[in-house]
Amino acid sequence: MSTTPRQLALKSISSHAQPTPSADLSVPLPEIFGRKVFNDVVQRRRMAPDVYQALRNTIERGERLDPKIADAVADAMKDWAVERGATHFTHWFQPMTGLTAEKHDSFLSPVVEGGAIHAFTGKELIKGEPDASSFPSGGIRATFEARGYTAWDPTSPAFLRTTRYGTTLCIPTAFCSWTGEALDTKTPLLRSCEALDKQARRLLGIIGHPTSRVYATMGPEQEYFLIDRELYKLRPDLRVGGRTLFGARPPKGQELEDHYFASTPERVMNFMMDVENELWQLGVPVKTRHNEVAPHQFELAPLYENVSLAVDHNMLTMEVLESIAGRHGFKCLLHEKPFAGVNGSGKHNNWSMADAEGGNLLDPGKTPHENMRFVICLTAIIRAIDVHQGLIRATYSSAGNDHRLGANEAPPAILSIFLGSELESLVESLIAGTDAKAASRDHVQLGVTTLPPLPKDTSDRNRTSPFAFTGNKFELRACGSSQTLAYPNTVINTAVAESFDHLATELEKRIASGASVETAVQAVVQETLTAHQRILFSGDNYTEEWRREAKERGLLNLTDTPTALERFASEENVKLFETYGVLSRREVTSRAHILFEAYAHRINVEAQCTLHMATTSVLPAAMEHQRRVADSIQSARAASAHIDLSAQETHLGQVASSVGRLIEAIDALGEVQRGVRDLGDDPIPRAEYARDRVMPAMAEVRSRSDALEALVDDNLWPLPKYHELLFLH
Repeated sequence: MSTTPRQLALKSISSHAQPTPSADLSVPLPEIFGRKVFNDVVQRRRMAPDVYQALRNTIERGERLDPKIADAVADAMKDWAVERGATHFTHWFQPMTGLTAEKHDSFLSPVVEGGAIHAFTGKELIKGEPDASSFPSGGIRATFEARGYTAWDPTSPAFLRTTRYGTTLCIPTAFCSWTGEALDTKTPLLRSCEALDKQARRLLGIIGHPTSRVYATMGPEQEYFLIDRELYKLRPDLRVGGRTLFGARPPKGQELEDHYFASTPERVMNFMMDVENELWQLGVPVKTRHNEVAPHQFELAPLYENVSLAVDHNMLTMEVLESIAGRHGFKCLLHEKPFAGVNGSGKHNNWSMADAEGGNLLDPGKTPHENMRFVICLTAIIRAIDVHQGLIRATYSSAGNDHRLGANEAPPAILSIFLGSELESLVESLIAGTDAKAASRDHVQLGVTTLPPLPKDTSDRNRTSPFAFTGNKFELRACGSSQTLAYPNTVINTAVAESFDHLATELEKRIASGASVETAVQAVVQETLTAHQRILFSGDNYTEEWRREAKERGLLNLTDTPTALERFASEENVKLFETYGVLSRREVTSRAHILFEAYAHRINVEAQCTLHMATTSVLPAAMEHQRRVADSIQSARAASAHIDLSAQETHLGQVASSVGRLIEAIDALGEVQRGVRDLGDDPIPRAEYARDRVMPAMAEVRSRSDALEALVDDNLWPLPKYHELLFLH
């Protein structure tokens, strides 16, 4: 019997040679960190003091960049990069594909005398001109209007990407159309940061806590799966869509939860260390690594940074994970639900705010009830999440995340806030107008004299909550592992800015009427929390009882992407974005169009892949097994008419019946797919059709294929199975 591609792939897993580390492991970490970044230390050393200070004022204070310094910055940046082997530069940007993009230009500039020199001007640094015609715009520009501009973002430092054959200087930029409208995810995020800063400073000034700047901070926890690359190559569904469209449950999944925080296999640990070394050189402050709950699922998490830089670094992290995985013979899967029946992968968005002095505005301190700044910020956030819950829900909607939300430690579609016992008590007292008391700070006693007592937190964590307070930040747990975090943070910033604006206006009214600041704050906080306490919930978000209670409270339950996206470009949300200068009406509607279109396209690709795999891989294997069983029965009957073949005939009947049902499901999915052509170009009906018709038809094909996987000869099955994908290192 010949060896199948699947069997060859399984044999090759143990023979992977470990690659050479991408960094010298003998060099101390402080010397490695930021080695490939044009950071503050490099800028200070290479620029004239006046140029350096002007650039720092832009980065740290948000002052307008003086174009006169651009040539000096460009020259210093070019010299630094060329000394490290760079031959090209690129404006690295984030179009509305949810990915990153780049167009490379060399530093080479021919001279009249012959030969060439390295050249890079301030104009080239500040502005690039990629062809924008093939990027999604959602109707902002006509197809023939190809011009687009990239604009240097000085708040995110340039960095070097090195491959085996060379080095490229990457310059983080924004991306806009010829008419100046945003064609990317970064520009609205930066605008929202300015809106938050303006309204937060206004509110803090009113309550007697002035500061020169407020900025959002964020730290994303990135989850991912690793599988062997040879097995990945044999799964068209993983190659095309990032998730398995077929696969019966293995004998063991994550039931024992023995993978969580377990000892990491050496091959995987080598990969993790290689990733960390590359990210440290790129200035990404990676802090944590560990095994996640599902088999072959892992997580890494960085320290907190300014939100726009943190988003850039997370996009860079995903690129590094995927590129380094290939060097180690792995494929990194960033899809939210690559495997049915086990935990999906999220990206926990830990969000907070800091002032110009670096103080955390969401740090309650030892006596949060006496911390006016914390109380007013907490109140604003509670109001923001309640008022804008539908818009926030839309920001993490996608075809991939729909498979993940609602189970296995992923929060449900209903947005709510978990505060923990101490802050719940504080909010209750503020609403009631009674004095709040500081929570006791107990210790956990372990009953072993050699073990120290552990300081006890004032509340536990709620793994089912979509938006949970976790000590000094809020954790939006609903974001998908493959998505850009620009959308969620843009909306959170804007929603909180609007809430700061609202509270500031209310305080100004009361103070103008003669109330003291303390009295005005107490009244506004009490009224606001009373009006918006419905968004607070500390119980199990998975229960049917909570769904009923949430409905009674008037909370939204937007269970899928098309339903959630319907509200994205509502008149209310357009007004919100326009009021705070984050997005224009055209920019809002274009993004809604693109998100609907992405959902419909994604499911259409999956449906086409389902048809292809079922027809050309699963069905032939099943029919070959059916033929062999039939031949075996016929041969046995020819050898002896007295042999009892009823059991074999029963098995043949099961296989034949299952094959027939699979053919019926394939035909039904094909018919549904043909109906897509009649829907026209509007992405909304196509997205709804994909949800209501295509996905159920795909699920039926999968169900019948997975039933056959349990019947067909293992040597005939062409696709690597779940127990191979999830458990072979």
